[in-house]
Amino acid sequence: MIDKRPRLIAQCVDVADVIAAVGFGRDQGLPIAIRGGGHNGPGLASVDDGLVIDLSSMKGLRVNPGARTLRVEPGCRWGDVDHATHAFGLAAVSGIHSNTGVPGLTLGGGHGYLTRRHGLAIDNLLSADVVLADGRLVHASEDEHPDLFWALRGGGGNFGVVTSFEFRLHPVETVIAGPLFWPIEALETTLRWYRDWLPQAPEEVYAFYLTAEVPSAPPFPPELHGRKVCGLQWCLTGSEADAEAALQPAREVAEPLFEGIGPMPYPALQSMFDALYPEGLQWYWKGDVVRELPDAAIAEHQRFAEVPTSLSTMHLYPIDGAVHRVEEQATAWRFRDATWSMVIAGIDADPANQERMRRWARNYWEALHGHSAGGAYVNFMMEEGQERIHGTYGDHLPRLQRIKAHYDPENLFRVNQNIAPAS
Repeated sequence: MIDKRPRLIAQCVDVADVIAAVGFGRDQGLPIAIRGGGHNGPGLASVDDGLVIDLSSMKGLRVNPGARTLRVEPGCRWGDVDHATHAFGLAAVSGIHSNTGVPGLTLGGGHGYLTRRHGLAIDNLLSADVVLADGRLVHASEDEHPDLFWALRGGGGNFGVVTSFEFRLHPVETVIAGPLFWPIEALETTLRWYRDWLPQAPEEVYAFYLTAEVPSAPPFPPELHGRKVCGLQWCLTGSEADAEAALQPAREVAEPLFEGIGPMPYPALQSMFDALYPEGLQWYWKGDVVRELPDAAIAEHQRFAEVPTSLSTMHLYPIDGAVHRVEEQATAWRFRDATWSMVIAGIDADPANQERMRRWARNYWEALHGHSAGGAYVNFMMEEGQERIHGTYGDHLPRLQRIKAHYDPENLFRVNQNIAPAS
């Protein structure tokens, strides 16, 4: 899907390599792209005729089970993290795919299955080591370079190359999880119910709303293969009795077509979509952050509910609960009063379907954007221009620009959702 031709790829194995690569790119005047997990929709992990600093070989991990912390290098994906932490009955706040890279998801904010209970990935970031544009390695935390630490938590890869992340971990081992599907004709009924139910649900209850086509594979029964559905993907971290109490209203609002919910190790939930979405697919996504779902917005969801290709989908991810307990000014990520992060994702294996997917995603997004908070989760943005950057960071943008001017005044790190330095 991404067809860019770098002049040079620096495959770094340690911090010294990163320092050398940054210095070389700066001295040669090359545009620099930073590749972590490579899970970047607009292709900003690569660059034409420039330098790619490839961190994928930097895969060191160290769990401190007593302190419940994790030190992880930027080549790791969340599946690597889950494998290391699960041995100690612990988990990090991450996303919903095991093959997503740690750095990209984290620096954009990072929401997923544990967010309602434990916040965003950035709310659990304790420190980071960063190679700056001038080649210095600095440690950023609440006590050291606190302005840089503030900007890293939501500001993306604008401020340097992060070579190490330190996270707080949480006791999570077995969860009760899986999908529940209703017929697509039940969307308005179920989405109205979900809108009213979710904010009142205990934080141990996580469920994102989706529209999709049932995959033609186990564990789904053959009579449902290819059927258009709406539904919920669950992750419940309480007791089985609590889980049953949470699930029952969903069964009553409309009769489910399918229910595949049960106890499983947390890493099994994190890797549930891996086979469905292998590497090499065509993607086009559009996102927005949502505070409320009025009936008019739900009607638009119904209008666009039938996905254009078998892998395309719409997700509404909860970002309430613990996220709301963090002050809006505490991090660069500013949507502390929102309820959902929405993504509309056109996905298919065939490049010939790219235009159909894009048209569906754009039209769907345009119909709903007026009901949004005006900006997006930066990880769900394609290359959409500075107006969208302004909408996403809002009144946090001037501070981000001042911090950018201090740490990267020449905008060396600009192959990203770019925050230009203050003049």
